[in-house]
Amino acid sequence: MTTTLICDCNQTMPLEPKTLGAALAEPLPLHSTLCRREAPAFQRAIRSGDEVVVACTQERRLFTELAEQTEGATSPIRFVNIRETGGWSRDAKSASPKIAALLAVAHLPEPDPVSTVSYASQGRLLIVGPLDAAEKAAALVADSLQVSIFSTGPGAAGGAQERRWPVMAGRIASLTGWLGAFSLKWTRDNPIDLDLCTRCNACLGACPEQAIGLDYQIDLARCTSHRDCEKACSVAGAIHFGRAPEALDAEFDLVLDLGANALIDWHAPPQGYFHLAGGLAHAEGLSTVLRLRELVGEFEKPKFFDYKQKLCAHSRNEVVGCNACVEVCSAHAISSDKERQRIVVNPQLCVGCGACTTVCPTGALGYTYPRTPDQGRKLRTLLATYLGAGGRDATVLLHSEEGGQALIEQLGRAAQLGRGKRDGLAGVPAHVLPVALMHVASTGIDLWLSAIAFGASQVAVLATGEEAPQYLDALRKQMAVAQALLTGLGYTGTHFHLLEAGTPAALDAALAGLRATRQRVPATAARFAVGAEKRGTLEMTLDHLMEQAPALSAPPADAAAALEIALPAGSPFGAVTVNKDSCTLCLACVSACPASALQDNQNAPQLRFIEKNCVQCGLCATTCPENAIALVPRLLAAPERKQPVLLNEAKPWACIRCSKPFGTQKAIEAMLGKLAGHAMFQGEALERLKMCSDCRVIDLYSAQNEMKITQL
Repeated sequence: MTTTLICDCNQTMPLEPKTLGAALAEPLPLHSTLCRREAPAFQRAIRSGDEVVVACTQERRLFTELAEQTEGATSPIRFVNIRETGGWSRDAKSASPKIAALLAVAHLPEPDPVSTVSYASQGRLLIVGPLDAAEKAAALVADSLQVSIFSTGPGAAGGAQERRWPVMAGRIASLTGWLGAFSLKWTRDNPIDLDLCTRCNACLGACPEQAIGLDYQIDLARCTSHRDCEKACSVAGAIHFGRAPEALDAEFDLVLDLGANALIDWHAPPQGYFHLAGGLAHAEGLSTVLRLRELVGEFEKPKFFDYKQKLCAHSRNEVVGCNACVEVCSAHAISSDKERQRIVVNPQLCVGCGACTTVCPTGALGYTYPRTPDQGRKLRTLLATYLGAGGRDATVLLHSEEGGQALIEQLGRAAQLGRGKRDGLAGVPAHVLPVALMHVASTGIDLWLSAIAFGASQVAVLATGEEAPQYLDALRKQMAVAQALLTGLGYTGTHFHLLEAGTPAALDAALAGLRATRQRVPATAARFAVGAEKRGTLEMTLDHLMEQAPALSAPPADAAAALEIALPAGSPFGAVTVNKDSCTLCLACVSACPASALQDNQNAPQLRFIEKNCVQCGLCATTCPENAIALVPRLLAAPERKQPVLLNEAKPWACIRCSKPFGTQKAIEAMLGKLAGHAMFQGEALERLKMCSDCRVIDLYSAQNEMKITQL
């Protein structure tokens, strides 16, 4: 059982406990000071052992501390925000269905735990940048971290006289790795060896060109080779112009990059790498220093993905087909391994955005935080409760747990402060149901279309500016495919939106704009369970949408004609066309197809196709030696899409010796035409190409006019 506690401090929300209780099938007394005077009601609930849902996130910390101090408290506690997301809006009086839906979702069990990825850091920090700035940063963390400095110049003031930390210099070749496993490779090519330099400054005074700075490196562009500095350093021996460049490498756990240009210029840099352009004066300088001090020890994060190689359409026979996940990843965590017919995901570099799972057409990459079935259960519960409580025209608003959640809360607060003002913000509308995600790029057309099938009128994805540009492009393309599907099936209106907003006012305007069109949706909401397999979920969703599609409700004038819905390029659905004049039926495409969409016939030379299986990866077209195959992105809204159809067939070639059929006439004739002029295929050798494999061997060993290898 679950006990729900709702509280309306100072009666700022028009809550209806009886309506909410009826929707959730439990009594819901309304509290006004649950975290203060009425705290005993909370304590009684958490002593029951039942799960407790507290409809307040403002005092989460206070409730948690109170639970720790309550003797006999054994109930797990969850918190849900109904204030900024629904109660604080201009149409809060009609928000009861939404609030009931949010409470119902909070009642769902927690997703199963996922496997984790481990990091181990000993606190070896590399600071890269001008020497003066690097030494200032080092002074702030040296008491807890082992600091090494890579100097990129003296900076404004140069290094201090006292050498407190190891200093390196030279040309950086590469910086790779992640928290606990960074590798720096560089070339030491300066005449001054910083390991031997004692910073006595004799070289600075001896240099007539002033080519030596307080980073104790020689600017070779200004140096005219007087060698006065080398003479001045004869005791320490740190300067030697004849020293050959030396390639070096070192390992570090953390990297603080103070350079103007980042050494790792990625949208999602590795864990443990921090870039502060301009040094500690950067806006995030203080917070970065504090984070660095804490990154010593062992750490874990979820493993955000599952990979099933057998479903992957990346490559076959070292030919690359689908490369969508590699191209979209902003963390450079995915690489191609075409020799082994797979992609490789580095879990240490993965940041959990889930964009790879969204663009994957086959479901070979699946998101695990949470898994798709858990996310589907949440959407189904949310929409079923909303519709059951009398809600209409539901819009599912997918947002991130950090930036998106903060922006929604800011909008709710602004709406509450401006209540009654004509020019005030309206807040989150009553028909908009917020759903928090780890990252907004982690869901795609399988869940979006499922939401429409479950009863949503629209699905909106909120981008707050923290997303990589390629993620937004991928979301737009996925939305274009999903919208084309619904439009082709006769569901009018705009069902999918990408909302880009960075301020509460921009978000308020974007949410208000969602009412601009009316959407047609299935008359009956689906109740299927979202599965772990992406293609399986899509098939169930399409079956439901096609079953109630307005465009399919009346039979077409031509009963034999199937409804073909054209889709944008890159769609995960479609057909292939085969140029029968060019195709030799070599069937290379069949062996390359990862989804078994292209099939042969063991009893006859035929090429068959099952459209339901096709993921439009393009491996067949790329593999075909005759360039006879072309992709056709579409949805065939007819039962024929699940049945094999014949694309091409040919007459078999009969062996000229035993008459056994092998190959096709077109393939054998094409081979004979290409090899007729070759020196090794003249006379009887060319005739053997017309024989089956058995007769070819027999003829070769029975020929009397040819030298055999056994006679040599």
